[in-house]
Amino acid sequence: MRIWAHRGCSQAFPENTLLAFEKASALKSLAGIELDIQLTRDGEIVVCHDEKVDRTTDGTGEIRSFSLAELKKLKIDAGNGRTEQVPTMEEVLDLLESRMREGLEINIELKNSNFAYEGMEEQIIEMVHKRSLQDRIVYSSFSALSLEHIREIDPKARIGILDRKISDCLYKLKGGCGANDLHPYWQGMDLPAGRFKGYTVRAWMSGHLFPEKGTGNKLDMEPLERQGITDLILNEPEAYIQ
Repeated sequence: MRIWAHRGCSQAFPENTLLAFEKASALKSLAGIELDIQLTRDGEIVVCHDEKVDRTTDGTGEIRSFSLAELKKLKIDAGNGRTEQVPTMEEVLDLLESRMREGLEINIELKNSNFAYEGMEEQIIEMVHKRSLQDRIVYSSFSALSLEHIREIDPKARIGILDRKISDCLYKLKGGCGANDLHPYWQGMDLPAGRFKGYTVRAWMSGHLFPEKGTGNKLDMEPLERQGITDLILNEPEAYIQ
């Protein structure tokens, strides 16, 4: 089972921050890091899961309503009096590029199901290609149309289609989005493994995220492997990787 960090090491550190990504990148046998991108009002790619900043920062409002300069003024509580900022995608690549060249992969989820964020596909692909990191990137989205657009821009891009159930991922795949990988919720494996044999199944978790405390329980990987899951995107990858 290949282990990925969900929004970085998001159980112990604030999700989608440079701190969470730095801690994840220190795990030498980690397969990759999953993160989420959106656009600011002035067209800058930033890393944040929610369309609004309310849950993760001391501010309120939609990401798309902030300029980058305004967004950078918001604080993210990192505990013990420390704070983080919403990072740009460029800052994340600056941090992780050396580890990516050693083999670390990045799953970039385009958060464009609620807002289309015109031009985000072109912008992120250009950013990745400028650094020649395209072999270390998986693009994912709940929007099959967005993934189709990525395939048009970069025919060689690696694409993962997101949905709650594996059956819904396959339905979107057959619709023509051109995905290489399937990204279901880990409890959404509603088909026998033979129906999607040969695909990378990168299943995602939910639940406790910083600053909530974990349950202390660890997953039994064997039943998940039998269901056909090949990769797990976890909030606490450090608990599974020594």
